[in-house]
Amino acid sequence: MNAPLTQTQAGSDNAGDVKLFQPVRIGDIELCNRVVMAPLTRSRADEAAGDIPGSEMNVEYYRQRSNAGLIISEGTQVSPLGKGYLATPGIYSEAQVEGWKRITAAVHQAGSRILAQIWHVGRISHPELTGGAAPVAPSAVQADMVAYTHSGKVQTPQPRALDIGEIPAIVDEFRRAAANAMRAGFDGVEIHGANGYLVDQFLRDGANQRTDRYGGSVQNRCRFALEVVDAVAAEIGAGRVGIRLSPVAPVNGLTDSDPQPVFAYLVGELDKRGIAFIHFIEGSTGGARDLAGFDFAAARKAFRGAYIANNGYDRAMAIDAVETGRADAVSFGRAFLANPDLVPRLKKNAPLNVANPKTFYKPGPVGYIDYPALDE
Repeated sequence: MNAPLTQTQAGSDNAGDVKLFQPVRIGDIELCNRVVMAPLTRSRADEAAGDIPGSEMNVEYYRQRSNAGLIISEGTQVSPLGKGYLATPGIYSEAQVEGWKRITAAVHQAGSRILAQIWHVGRISHPELTGGAAPVAPSAVQADMVAYTHSGKVQTPQPRALDIGEIPAIVDEFRRAAANAMRAGFDGVEIHGANGYLVDQFLRDGANQRTDRYGGSVQNRCRFALEVVDAVAAEIGAGRVGIRLSPVAPVNGLTDSDPQPVFAYLVGELDKRGIAFIHFIEGSTGGARDLAGFDFAAARKAFRGAYIANNGYDRAMAIDAVETGRADAVSFGRAFLANPDLVPRLKKNAPLNVANPKTFYKPGPVGYIDYPALDE
């Protein structure tokens, strides 16, 4: 258990006076509080049936956590080739849409809002996960990473560089995923542009060595991300679209020689498009927050939509970020994984359950829907 924070750390002895727990409008979506559940891969979709979500266990998992003002779903692949982990859900088939409908209905009935995080993993995959197809990427640059397959941990192979003529079809996969998300009852989508996956691979020169209109200059490397945003916003409206970014996170083997101009340009272009929010991973995902290379405060000022802050926030940090205006909302990952009633716990400044990493991706209810609530 983590010790509760003191009243001085908490900043108020009355949760009703704390802005973190008050309603907010993000784009076209009204939230009952500013605590966001971050996307969390759990590998519990029905893989044999076609990566379908919506089992009773899946529904219960999301229902339990519907005290969040906003839930961002686990990453859901836009196509079979976009898959990079065992038993992750998709949102490209009718059966997947029907499965998600059960989850979104439960979340809405419990009083929360939910977005679909739509992703394509790019090179962070393996043919065992993609029906035998080689993973694709901006360039044929191999990541020194492992993929989790039915054969165990295996080295991710050298990806196949996308032909320029293939890129519009992938952009359209994101568009169709967004349309499917709305049919499935989601309130909008978050485009996964972070953590070393396909959108991020185009952005950063550690993976993007193209010499055509999608590589080289800052503007060219941002082109794919912006085409995806434009396609999705045209389909469902900019006010229901957000994007997750990790400008300095060295995750999944991805680096950039100078992230500041790349992401500053991208933020400026996203501001012009009027999307609902940017969900920033501040620092290294699940690790250090103090990495140099990007000015998050400047990004906050440059973007007129909502700023959702993420990475290593505790109660005091989250309260301070929202009270001071450094963020409009704060997302929690592992804390929500282990504390289905996280918002009530934060309001009461109660101790938190500690997540068990051995159960993160293991099938079944253990470490998924069996974490105790305060009243249990």
